[in-house]
Amino acid sequence: MRVALFVTCVNDTLYPRTGRAVVTLLRRLGVAVDFPVAQTCCGQPQYNTGYRRETEPLLRRFADAFRGYDHIVTPSGSCAAMVRDNYPRLGAGAVADGRGSALAAAAAEVVPRTRELTEFLVDVLGVTDVGAYYPHTVTYHPTCHGLRMLRLGERPRALLRQVRGLELVELAGADECCGFGGTFAVKNPAVSAAMGADKARAITATGAEAVCTVDNSCQLHIGGTLARQGSPVRPVHLAEILASTEGDVW
Repeated sequence: MRVALFVTCVNDTLYPRTGRAVVTLLRRLGVAVDFPVAQTCCGQPQYNTGYRRETEPLLRRFADAFRGYDHIVTPSGSCAAMVRDNYPRLGAGAVADGRGSALAAAAAEVVPRTRELTEFLVDVLGVTDVGAYYPHTVTYHPTCHGLRMLRLGERPRALLRQVRGLELVELAGADECCGFGGTFAVKNPAVSAAMGADKARAITATGAEAVCTVDNSCQLHIGGTLARQGSPVRPVHLAEILASTEGDVW
C-alpha cells in the first residue's frame, strides 16, 4: 500500500508538528508514508473567494503530485472536503463551458483516494486503538467540514475513547460553527469573532485541559480566542494526541 501525506498549507506553515505527528502515528501502525514535495495548496481559499477558474491549475497540480498513490491522507477535514466535494464541481464546470473533460477526469482520479486521517484509520486500517497515551481531560470540537461535508460522525470520538489516560468530556453545542470559515473570518470579522467567543466559552465551561479538532485552521481561530479570554484550555490537533505514547507525549 502506497500512502502519501497531504500536509496542507496551514499545517506546513504554522503547525508542522501535526504533519510529523501523522507520520509518527502511521509508521507506528506499520504504514510507510511518502511526502510528495511537489504538493502545494489545494485551492480552497481561491475557490471559496469565488476565483473558480484560478483554482483549476491547483487541481491539476494536486493530481500530478499524488499520482500513483493508493491513499492520500490529510490531517485536515476542510482540505479533504475541498478535494472530495469541490474538485468534481470544478471538473463539471469545465465540461459545461465546453473546455473538455480533462479536469473532470483529474478530479475523478483523486477523489476516491483522498482521506481525512480519521477516515483512513477507521475505514481503511480498521483500527480505533492506535496505542496512544495522553493523560489529560480533552473535549472535541467537530469542525464544519468534517461534520457536514465529510460526515466523519463518531470516528474521531471512537479514536479518542481508546486513548489510554484520556478522559473525553462532551462539549455543549459541539455542532455549532466556531466562526472561522476561512475567508469568512476576513470578510465578516465581527460575526466570526462573536461566534468564536461563544465557542471558546463553551469549551472553557467543560473544564477540560485541552480541546482537539481535525482542522488546525479552526484550531487557530479557537486557540486565539481562548487565549484572548484568558482560558487555560490549550488547543491540540487530534493527530498529536494519537501520536502520543507513554514515552513520548506530543
